[in-house]
Amino acid sequence: MKLKALAVIAALACGTLYAQTVEVKDAWVRTTVPGQKATGAFMKVTAKEGAKLVGASSPVAGVTEVHEMKMEGDVMKMRAVAGGLDLPAGKTVELKPGGYHVMLMDLKAPLAKDSTVPLTLVFKDAKGVESKVELKVPVAAVAPGAPAAKAGDMPAMDHGKHKP
Repeated sequence: MKLKALAVIAALACGTLYAQTVEVKDAWVRTTVPGQKATGAFMKVTAKEGAKLVGASSPVAGVTEVHEMKMEGDVMKMRAVAGGLDLPAGKTVELKPGGYHVMLMDLKAPLAKDSTVPLTLVFKDAKGVESKVELKVPVAAVAPGAPAAKAGDMPAMDHGKHKP
């Protein structure tokens, strides 16, 4: 029993957690400003035997969903992933800004840099068996270890087509 507890502590310390055969690494949540009602959680997920990320929850958000962001023509679209996000056996799926991510909506308070957010991920294996991973995810402006953004890194956005 002590050995199992030490394994969990070691996993927490290195930022890696397992749900049976699923590994979650490098998880982080983007900071918010007062009044902002949504943000994203990002991470790398590897399923040893194949699985799906079918859901998520967090007490900091009223709604938590697995989302995909992609370009359709000249329009960036974001939507919930129907049926869950496939995690092919042995392949790491990166949830990152501009792609797949966990969306935290209806935030109850701003998320400050250097705080942590409880996040539960729900996985389903090929046999339909669900498992959960409980995370304490750091809040940051950019991915931990990533270089800080500089002016000019992001292209200018044209909001001129928005209607008042």
